[in-house]
Amino acid sequence: MTIDQTDKLILDILQKDGRTSNAELARRINMSPPPTLERVKKLERSGLIKSYVALLDPRKLGITCFTYVEVTLVKHGSENVGRFMEAITQLDEVMECHHITGGADFLLKVASRDIPDYENFILHKLTALPEVQNLKTMVVLSTLKHETRFSSPPIDESP
Repeated sequence: MTIDQTDKLILDILQKDGRTSNAELARRINMSPPPTLERVKKLERSGLIKSYVALLDPRKLGITCFTYVEVTLVKHGSENVGRFMEAITQLDEVMECHHITGGADFLLKVASRDIPDYENFILHKLTALPEVQNLKTMVVLSTLKHETRFSSPPIDESP
């Protein structure tokens, strides 16, 4: 999909505030509402805009412990990896799961209320998966930067 300067501006505005009304968006990009709405719909249809979400304050939800967990699997065959991937998507505590290179097979971001809650997750959910051989946990002490906004893609200036 070709992204022009107007699309880039739309993406920047919506990433900062997904609740921006079409009228306000149109005003900010200096375009009338109907073509603005059509551009947003085009960005949605293309899959560039996947969804709109509300970002919550984890502390106000009682979530105070974030950990990154390197997971090494027992075997690396497609069946074993597939079973692990299916199981891990069912665990609510897992916020992110990345298939990685290096010493481990997967990197998880886990959210829990506190260390005892995390311990319960490890003992009763994660290590209960038969595909898991080894874990290495890194506890987040503090977060200096947490960004949800991507810098906009480069503009395609080809004719």
